[in-house]
Amino acid sequence: MKREELVEYLDELLQPAKFRDYCPNGLQVEGRAEVVRVVAGVTASQALLDAAVARGADAVLVHHGYFWKGEDGRVTGIRRQRLKTLLGHDINLFVYHLPLDAHPELGNNAQLASRLGWQPTGRFGEQDIAWLGDVGAPTTAGRLAEQIAAGLARQPLLIGEAQRPLRRLGWCTGGAQGYFEQAIALGVDAFISGEISEQTVHLARESGVAYLACGHHATERYGVAALAEHLAARCGLQCEFVDVDNPV
Repeated sequence: MKREELVEYLDELLQPAKFRDYCPNGLQVEGRAEVVRVVAGVTASQALLDAAVARGADAVLVHHGYFWKGEDGRVTGIRRQRLKTLLGHDINLFVYHLPLDAHPELGNNAQLASRLGWQPTGRFGEQDIAWLGDVGAPTTAGRLAEQIAAGLARQPLLIGEAQRPLRRLGWCTGGAQGYFEQAIALGVDAFISGEISEQTVHLARESGVAYLACGHHATERYGVAALAEHLAARCGLQCEFVDVDNPV
């Protein structure tokens, strides 16, 4: 597949122009013109780039790329080494951040709900990034934590009473603890995200709404993996998701 064709397909699928984001979406680093083999992962770390080189990849596809707003733009140290790896091996870097969070089928929030059996009912938050839904059968915060641990192979941090009854959920993968107060106002019984901040604990205790911090990486593995599967099926590309371990 021609690189330009892949850019056009991904931009049509994920609609990055609709989002105000913290980094450029789409093709961040230009490599060879023909793309056959793609390595996908959560973050364009050196470990993922090395895996792409080892596999002879033509492109790397990630959720977390480079050139974030407010970053020092100098190409030195770690940034130099990462770009050297990509440019030296003529590998394209494709990045989709908020567009991949938000996509109704392939997005991180959609894939998390599908994996854990939640039933989406609506959206909230800036640019409708966060989701609302139901757990299906009534459960408790403790049982929900067990379900998440089994589904993500990672034990979440639960703030709240384990016996608290739950039915209505809010969730947003990654570093979305800032949506917790909005979720409380919308009447959820629990909010699920990747990260947690100091003030989040007090909000959970004082509101009585359970908060489950499940890991930034752990909650955002499934969107880019689903996107890679989609490209393999629709575009005939050889796509492999490489899960670089990250405990955060």
